[in-house]
This record gives sequence, C-alpha cells and structure tokens, in this order.
Amino acid sequence: MGEIAGDLVSQTFNLGYGGGTIALVALFIIALVLSIVSKKQKPILYWIVITLASTAGTTIADYLSRTFFVSVFNVSQETGYLLSTIFLLFSIGILFIILQLKTKNNLLENEYSKSNQLLYWTAILISSTLGTAFGDLLAHDTLLGFDGGTLLLLILLVLVVILTYFTKIARNKLYWTAIILTHPIGATMGDYLTKPEGFNLGNINASLALVFVFIFVIVSGKIISNSKSIKSVNEI
Repeated sequence: MGEIAGDLVSQTFNLGYGGGTIALVALFIIALVLSIVSKKQKPILYWIVITLASTAGTTIADYLSRTFFVSVFNVSQETGYLLSTIFLLFSIGILFIILQLKTKNNLLENEYSKSNQLLYWTAILISSTLGTAFGDLLAHDTLLGFDGGTLLLLILLVLVVILTYFTKIARNKLYWTAIILTHPIGATMGDYLTKPEGFNLGNINASLALVFVFIFVIVSGKIISNSKSIKSVNEI
C-alpha cells in the first residue's frame, strides 16, 4: 500500500518525487511526534506512522534513484537503483549499530525511551526506503521483473518465518530481517498491481483496493485478539 500510495502522491497528484517526499515526510514527522508524546500507546497512531513511513519511503527512494543519483553522477536510472540500494544499506547498517549500542538490550522486549523511539522509527523509515530501492533494483535491473521479484522475496520471508519457529536465532535480528523484506515485496507487488506488465489497476484503484484489505486485516486481528482475551478470562 505504501508503494502505490507513494506513486499516487508523486505521479497521479503530480507533486513529483521531491514534492511528494516533502509532503509525506512532514506528515510522517507530525504523526511520529503525536505517537511519541502520547501518554499511552494508541494502535491507530502506530498504524498511521507505519503507513506514512512506507509511503514516504517510496517517494524518497524514487527521488534518490531516479533524480538525485541520476543528475549528480550522470548515470542511468538502472544504475541509480543500485547506488540507492548500496547507500541505504550502509545507512541502515550504521543506524542498527547506533541502536544496539544505545539500548544495550533486546529492542523488542523492553520499553523505549523517547530518543530510542525516534531511532526505531528512523530505522523503519530507512528500511521502507531501502525496500523500495531494492525492489526496483530487482524488478528493473534483473530478469526477475515484478512477478519474479515478488516471488523470490516472498520465499525469503517464508524462510524467516521458519527460522523464527524452528531455530534459536535472535528474534531481534529476524524481526528486522522480516521488516526489511516486506518493503521490497511491497515495491514489486505494488508495481505489479498498477503497471501494464501486471494487473494494470492504476494507482487510484489499487490504493482503494488495498485500503479495504488493510482495514479488513486490522479489524480481523482485533476481533481475534478480543476473542482470545474473553476466552482467557472465562478460563480463569
């Protein structure tokens, strides 16, 4: 949904990659500040920040790959995808080192301070951006295309799930691996839904369809969670 919504803002609404990035990053920062200063966790704010991070990540990656590196280094757009991916891999690696040194504990099992939350969401934003750049790299610079790239990334994500259940690899590492993999899946799958090479739904139709799917998944999860809570209370 982030991939398609990002294209909707930059292409369909004609804001361009730069203008779309400025608008979406501004909205992301506003939602993030509201989430951090909130006295208790609000799921709706969490999902808004996640969605905006994914959407902004799309336009940032497109700006880096298709405008910045192409104009600064005078390279082709295909090379721009590669340079963006390398740059973002380096950035996310540095940020993970900072997070690990700063928290000195399992990032998933302890409360975040406000500064650590900021670092966490910065990592989410960069991973979203990396996902779009890497997804575009697979789709445009290899023979896999949108459909083959999506299939390969889904297989890798399933492998992470298997490792989570059947190995003792640190959950922290598997969590971030899964987070990073979901974004290029979104990039390749989103393009497959919207482009003529795939279902050719267009940005608007695909965005509306995915909004309904997204709401259905969230509501279903809430219902399942509530039913489990009621069952636990009854058992007690």
